[in-house]
Amino acid sequence: MKIGVLVAMDKELKLVGDAMRGRDDVALRRSGIGKVNAALAAQRLIMECAPDAIVSTGVAGGTCAAKADVLDVVVGERCAYHDVNCGPDVARGQVQGLPLEFSAAPSLLATALDVARHAANVRSGLIATGDQFVASPDKVRRILEIHPEAVAVDMESAAIAQTCFLHDVPFISLRVISDVPGSANRFAQYNDFWDKVGTESFNFLRQFLEAVVH
Repeated sequence: MKIGVLVAMDKELKLVGDAMRGRDDVALRRSGIGKVNAALAAQRLIMECAPDAIVSTGVAGGTCAAKADVLDVVVGERCAYHDVNCGPDVARGQVQGLPLEFSAAPSLLATALDVARHAANVRSGLIATGDQFVASPDKVRRILEIHPEAVAVDMESAAIAQTCFLHDVPFISLRVISDVPGSANRFAQYNDFWDKVGTESFNFLRQFLEAVVH
């Protein structure tokens, strides 16, 4: 079984690469930041490696509504866009002709939630994606108006999920919270995060992959 793993940034690539060291059943790639880069990278990964499943990972911002903390892990039960508007006849966040939300593959989600039973810092729910670096309480509020159940925000997961949906490739997003937009010390959180985060922050991903690939 071959699992494709996509991250956006070089920092994430190093951390995840260190956590995945020695595994020849994982194809790890860096996409670059944002929805277009993410979709193109997912397309290339599917065409070049024909993975049995794809995992979007790296960091995300938490939402105050979910009471997510820095270094918590978020299991993306669903992914959706928060910056798409195709007009009055289509739900906000929905690309016309496609689902409003892209659900994680049931088998992958079941495995992730099973692994989560042994971890104290794992949350699950909807990940909202858009081409915005979300930092202010106002932006978080607007996102929650569209997706009230969002537990995290990022810039790639829904685009990868859409690509996998169109190619019928199982998908899930597993993200580590780097900051909580809207919290009083949000900028300090993000700046300090990269000094605090280590390979161990992606142990959940490693444990998940070990459970999937057996």
